[in-house]
Amino acid sequence: QVRLVESGGGSVQAGGSLRLSCTGPIYITTCVAWFRQAPGKEREGVARVAPGALGKSYAASVEGRFTISRDNVNGALYLDMTNLLPEDTGTYYCAAAGGTKDRRSWAGCTFGYWGQGTQVTVSS
Repeated sequence: QVRLVESGGGSVQAGGSLRLSCTGPIYITTCVAWFRQAPGKEREGVARVAPGALGKSYAASVEGRFTISRDNVNGALYLDMTNLLPEDTGTYYCAAAGGTKDRRSWAGCTFGYWGQGTQVTVSS
């Protein structure tokens, strides 16, 4: 069983920054990503990292503001978020390719391992 645990969420004002972390055996998979879900909206991909030609991919809405990085040695995935906007508010989920739970495809990978989520609230 792959267990992913997110941390680092919180409440900030617009223009602020947060760093999300995800721990777990992410080295076992080639694709790892961050998704988010705002109240009443579908879960959407935010940023994805994979080795080789796939590299990093970002949703247009966060390009230039968010940076995804991974540490395979320590089993960690990060999302550095800067210049946060109220529309960035939502529950952020760490995801890894493989698995069979709530499978979703985005940016060339299919994710079936999920964390429980961490809340990010950005006030104007």
